[in-house]
Amino acid sequence: MTIKVGDKIPSVTLQVKTADGINEVSTDDFFKGKKVVLFALPGAFTPTCSAKHVPGFVEKAGDLKGKGVDTIACLSVNDAFVMDAWAKDQKSDGKIVMLADGSAAFTKAVGLELDLVARGMGVRSQRYAMVVDDGKVSRLEVEEPGAFQVSSAENILAKL
Repeated sequence: MTIKVGDKIPSVTLQVKTADGINEVSTDDFFKGKKVVLFALPGAFTPTCSAKHVPGFVEKAGDLKGKGVDTIACLSVNDAFVMDAWAKDQKSDGKIVMLADGSAAFTKAVGLELDLVARGMGVRSQRYAMVVDDGKVSRLEVEEPGAFQVSSAENILAKL
């Protein structure tokens, strides 16, 4: 079942690469007491994700924070090493937390997985963005397959 507005974020452990190594991040702790914009996408270093989705949130990070957003996070079904390399490539350090959902545990728990096995990419995340207030979803924007509109930084900023 797909997560919806009003639902609590599921309890899952994600990973983030830091200078000290791989840190495990509990979603319970990550979303507690904050307003978080979480956007998810099919994969690091993929065309739309790298050319449009992440750059939009990097560019609009200050505007989003000005609207009361505490944290901006990008989630992908990739490992923490790939997410760290992608963060450097995208110059997103200090603006976006890159969350690794390597086994798709979060993605499956929110019901937003995307089967790309036939294309050699395995199970990935659908493209979406959500606003989470103190662990509860207050806005959810899921893209139609192949689209990139409703989950953009510009659209989320306009809805805050």
